[in-house]
Amino acid sequence: MPWAAVNGIRLYYQARGRGPALVFAHGAGGNHLSWWQQVPHFASRYRCVVFDHRAFGRSEDDGTGRRAFSEDLRQLLGLLEIETFALVAQSMGGRTAVGFALRNPGRVRALVLAGTTGGAVDDRLRAAQDAHRATPDGRRSLAQRAVSSRLRREQPHLAYLYSLIGRLNPSRPRDFLAPIPGYRGSSAQALAGPGIPILFLVGEEDAITPPHVVRMAHENVAGSQFDMIERAGHSAYFEQAQAFNERVERFLAEAGWRPE
Repeated sequence: MPWAAVNGIRLYYQARGRGPALVFAHGAGGNHLSWWQQVPHFASRYRCVVFDHRAFGRSEDDGTGRRAFSEDLRQLLGLLEIETFALVAQSMGGRTAVGFALRNPGRVRALVLAGTTGGAVDDRLRAAQDAHRATPDGRRSLAQRAVSSRLRREQPHLAYLYSLIGRLNPSRPRDFLAPIPGYRGSSAQALAGPGIPILFLVGEEDAITPPHVVRMAHENVAGSQFDMIERAGHSAYFEQAQAFNERVERFLAEAGWRPE
C-alpha cells in the first residue's frame, strides 16, 4: 500500500505516470479520490501525485492538524525524490500549496490555486468575503455550497459521487476547519516575490469563494493570472473536468512545465 511515514504520521498517497511531477492537493470536501478525472488525463505526460491530507481519507493525524499540511507535503516529496514540480491546489489545499511555496523557494515551478484565495488577502478582500457570507448563498452550509446547484440538477450522479468521496473521510473535531487563531493570510508580496507562475482559477458559480473575491486575490499578486470555468461551482475540477484540465494544461505549457 502506498503509505509514507512523514512528520510523525502515516500519509496515504498514489503516484501515476512519468514525466515532470504534477502534485494535486485536495480541498476539505475531498481526498485523493477527488482527482479521478485529472490523473487519467495528465498521467500520460506527467508524474501525477495525489495524497490524503492528514485527517482526511486514509491518512492519520496526531492532533497537529492543518498547521502541518505543508511540512507533510515536503516530507512526502522528499521520500518520492521529487525536487521540483507543479502544484494544483483546490480550496483548503491552497493553504498547503502557498505554505509550501513560501517555505521552499524554487521548488514550485507553476501553481494553480483553484477555488481559493491562497491567503492573498487584504482588508478589501476580507470585506468582500464578509459581505458574501451575509448573502443567501453565503449562509448555506459548506456541504450545500461545495458543488453548484446546477450540478445537483443536471448531473445528480456526479453530485452523489462527490458526496460519497467526502464520506470516506474520517470524523474530525468539529473545529478542525475553523479559522486558525491569529491567521491573517500570506502577504501578496511574499507570493509574488519568488516569481512563481500562478493561476487563480474559479468556477463561475462558486458560492464559497465567488469569482469577484478570487479576482481580488489575483489582483493582490503581481504577475498572476485569473480565469473562470463556466457552468461550474466551487469544485470546478469535478464539475467541469474537461474545461478545468484544458486550462491547467495550457497554463503549465505557458509556464514551461511540460514534457520535452
